[in-house]
Amino acid sequence: QVQLVESGGGLVQPGGSLRLSCAASGRTFSSYSMGWFRQAPGKEREFVAGINWTGHMTYYENSVKGRFTISRDNAKNTVTLQMNSLKPEDTAIYYCAAGRWGTANDEYNYWGQGTQVTVSS
Repeated sequence: QVQLVESGGGLVQPGGSLRLSCAASGRTFSSYSMGWFRQAPGKEREFVAGINWTGHMTYYENSVKGRFTISRDNAKNTVTLQMNSLKPEDTAIYYCAAGRWGTANDEYNYWGQGTQVTVSS
């Protein structure tokens, strides 16, 4: 069992940066791949970035490549999403998830409650 709590969301101007953090409880955190997803109003939840259990493999949705960076610290049971050059279309609720390596929602077993990111001038 893994419990996930996101933090770090907020309001930022276009071109700005935010760093999202996800704190995990449970001794099995390091055995899971981790992902960040987002859901904008009126849209389905979509994959943003993923990292495998060792942290050596990462994968990004095309629109965030070069702007977002996912990382993890298995000693601290945390995964972060550094978001730079933010755009209004990045506005969404961002979710942290733990599960198998993949980009689909149903490949992840555990989800956080989400944190709101709003990009607006």
